[in-house]
Amino acid sequence: MATSLQRISSHARLLRTAIASGSRPFSADALVEYRPGEIGRVSGIPDEHLRRKVVIYSPARTASQQGSGKVGKWKINFVSTQKWENPLMGWTSTGDPYANVGDSALRFDSEEAAKYFAENHGWDYVVKRRHTPLLKVKLYADNFKWKGLPKTEA
Repeated sequence: MATSLQRISSHARLLRTAIASGSRPFSADALVEYRPGEIGRVSGIPDEHLRRKVVIYSPARTASQQGSGKVGKWKINFVSTQKWENPLMGWTSTGDPYANVGDSALRFDSEEAAKYFAENHGWDYVVKRRHTPLLKVKLYADNFKWKGLPKTEA
């Protein structure tokens, strides 16, 4: 009984000093620093999936939709070599549980965020640089201007 009263009084003393000083007790101890690859071990991912190779890239715009919805976004796709053709239906099958994860779920606003995510999960990554084509200014009137006499084959 006496030890529990001593414990309570010591906690009350700590709380009073923290309120008086304006800082929270144990705030520096609450900061957790993760080492690269540690999140994957903690989250319960099987060991064979911890050392994965991933590709970080910025997807191109689709050919039929030239809007700016995907421009500037980054994705992570897993490199998967475990594919075979299903003999019954002819479909491509895979034994990789992460084969389709990158297509739908792993999207990031910046390249740095994607790299940070891959490093924290312990994945080896390769970054494919974005190819931005140089656009030439074209006028509709250029279709009708005089370009000289037609070239003849000699």
